Amino acid sequence: MRRFLLLVYRMPAKPTAGRVAVWRNLKKIGAVYLQDSACVIPDTATLRRELSPILDRLDAGGGRYHLLPLRTLPPDEEQKLIDLFVQQTADHYREIIEDCEVNFVKEIEFERFRQNFTYEEAEEIRMDFEKLTTWFDRVRERDWFGAPNREDAVAWLKRCEELLEDFEEEVFEVNATDETAPDAENS
Repeated sequence: MRRFLLLVYRMPAKPTAGRVAVWRNLKKIGAVYLQDSACVIPDTATLRRELSPILDRLDAGGGRYHLLPLRTLPPDEEQKLIDLFVQQTADHYREIIEDCEVNFVKEIEFERFRQNFTYEEAEEIRMDFEKLTTWFDRVRERDWFGAPNREDAVAWLKRCEELLEDFEEEVFEVNATDETAPDAENS
């Protein structure tokens, strides 16, 4: 039997930073929203720990909340919740795939076109790749119900890593040639 927690909360309209921070942190831990200020997460010890500072933020920001355990749900309602989690996670995987395809691959192609084979550029692209893998790890960690698109995201990340390694190799080759060129001219 799966158990969920329903969080219903209110935050003062001003300042908006507090409301945005609560929303962002709830999304980060994998909450799905049923409507404004009403979200659900699986009821696990780990998620309760991650929820605790968010609840503290609600209290500190002058907000109110109700954290309600959802114990025995009718099967169709349980499935609706699971479907929301699956859809949210599948969407995140799709966004990762899109970011790989549209941004990461195009960035390497553009830098090759510009012949921008600098160590700084290689490091910047490496950092972008690490952000993608961190994002993927966070999504995978919240993939409680086996969402689709995961394997496609893994394949795209592998492709991006290979492209990055090829680009880094080019950077080292170009720079090794550049470093030896002045010596050859002086002899």
